[in-house]
Amino acid sequence: MKMDLRLITAVIAVVLASAGVAEAAHSRSLDEDAALALLQRTLKSDQVYEKRISLDCVAYSTEETTRTYFQFVLREIHNAKCGGDPDTSPAIDRYRVYRRSGKIEQWEAAEDKWHTYKGAQTK
Repeated sequence: MKMDLRLITAVIAVVLASAGVAEAAHSRSLDEDAALALLQRTLKSDQVYEKRISLDCVAYSTEETTRTYFQFVLREIHNAKCGGDPDTSPAIDRYRVYRRSGKIEQWEAAEDKWHTYKGAQTK
């Protein structure tokens, strides 16, 4: 009887510990601000748009929010500083940032698919 009780106690302890680890991992998932900051740091560090457009002339907005990821669209800012027609704001690219892993995917419109972000070599 004592052996069965110890085994049951050990199983319960493992289950509770697993639930605690899962909850801790979930609590460390990115919120929208952290996901956007990660994307901005990554794009700046990789100099993805360096020869294409100044990041000062790029606006970021959230297109979709799920339990799994945030989807952002990057749009051209058209004003006196950046130039262009102020009545338009063409999309440059779309990205997904995954809440738990921080993984970034990039939309490839020509293929109509999401691909793992590969940095400056994608442009």
